[in-house]
Amino acid sequence: MVPRSAHEEWHPVCRFEELEARRGVAALVHGQAVAIFRTDDDRVYALGNHDPYVRTPMLARGIVGARGDIPFVAPVAHGHHFDLRTGRCLEDEQVSVPAYEVKIVEGVVLIGHRKAVAA
Repeated sequence: MVPRSAHEEWHPVCRFEELEARRGVAALVHGQAVAIFRTDDDRVYALGNHDPYVRTPMLARGIVGARGDIPFVAPVAHGHHFDLRTGRCLEDEQVSVPAYEVKIVEGVVLIGHRKAVAA
């Protein structure tokens, strides 16, 4: 197997200014549907776009907000909230969606691979 270069690890998806605060967009990254969110404090997060409760690719259409210091997305189809930093459901810690590394370089939002699952 040929190792990937550092450049291949990060997938450019859009320019930062194209993301609206409190809105999500979907993109295909590393062959996976990913939901990308910008919060009011200009942080950018990426989660797997598949909602485990309704089994559809709908997280990008969810409502972005915060519960205390926890940024979340809440799909409109149900009352669950997913932590934008980790992908964990705030109401049921046994349920989560993948969270992805994100960085912004020269105004371009880059998505990396899945974050390691926290124990």
